[in-house]
Amino acid sequence: MTQYQQDPFTALEAKTEAQKLAFAPIVFHTARTLRDLGILEALDSAGSEGLNADQIAAQTGVSEYGVKVLLDMALSAHIVTWHKPNYVLAKLGYFLLHDGMTRANMDFTADVCYAAMMHLTEAITEGTPAGLKELGDWPTIYEGLSQLPEKAKESWFNFDHFYSDRSFPILLERVFAAKPKRVFDIGGNTGKWALQCCNHDADVEVTIIDLPQQIEMAMKNAKEQGFADRVNGFPANMLDKSQALPSGADVWWMSQFLDCFSPMEILSILRRVREAMDEDATVYILELFWDAQRYDAASFSLNATSLYFTCLANGNSRFYRSEDFLELVEEAGFDVATRTDDIGLGHTLLELKAK
Repeated sequence: MTQYQQDPFTALEAKTEAQKLAFAPIVFHTARTLRDLGILEALDSAGSEGLNADQIAAQTGVSEYGVKVLLDMALSAHIVTWHKPNYVLAKLGYFLLHDGMTRANMDFTADVCYAAMMHLTEAITEGTPAGLKELGDWPTIYEGLSQLPEKAKESWFNFDHFYSDRSFPILLERVFAAKPKRVFDIGGNTGKWALQCCNHDADVEVTIIDLPQQIEMAMKNAKEQGFADRVNGFPANMLDKSQALPSGADVWWMSQFLDCFSPMEILSILRRVREAMDEDATVYILELFWDAQRYDAASFSLNATSLYFTCLANGNSRFYRSEDFLELVEEAGFDVATRTDDIGLGHTLLELKAK
């Protein structure tokens, strides 16, 4: 964390960076428009020779004016370089076009977060997801996931699955090393983890504990993949402290779930799991902690996504610093048996046992 202890800029550099921030929304839309209109793809195909404005216009159907005004901004943003009279794709432009993480992040920002972020001040002041009104009329985004506008729904799930799915092979080996027969998946969403478990182990039964809307989607997916007999649904609002949880699982699983809640809500959920679980059961928590990342870009992305939780999700949750999260785990009555960082794209797996 030492990189955050010093101001990295001279006065002139800081003033330059301030201008970049002031126009950041315009640069964002420039990059996305260049991608979506096929201009980056045309330059990529042209290689190191590049293309002039007339050639790009002919290939993409974009007017010469549109090509030049976009690519001149792209020059300032270092998305392309200039070799008169040609524009050439730079490394930044290459990753905007080809990198899966960048695409998932950009589409999530554009289709889910962008309009909502105009309400960030209100969200911080009131402690509510004030930007959610841009997508629909729900108390939190979780009640509305199945009803989001189609493009927003696609980008939301692509974003969520991009980060979770790449961890599955390692996680399945870890979780099934002890041959669990019953797994409770809290916050199972569309059932992706439950279906992975059923594919991995022919005998396991999985119960998804989630809101009724998510259970409906998950059970539909389970039926389509032939696992309706081994995947069950337990509709529950985990914020309802009066609602009893089921019992009898060998493994309790929570993947990118607890970051959807405030610290006190996390503590309440973990205490209820502790009360319902068998003494010899294992609790696995898969989370993204911004201070446990190998690269600055990952920490940057997580801290930015935390403001999605602030403005759209529920107004009071985030990606946590690991030490803050572990304090809640201990207070809820758990010991950390193992902690494994840097799984997949920066996940941390906590294996918990009851104290």
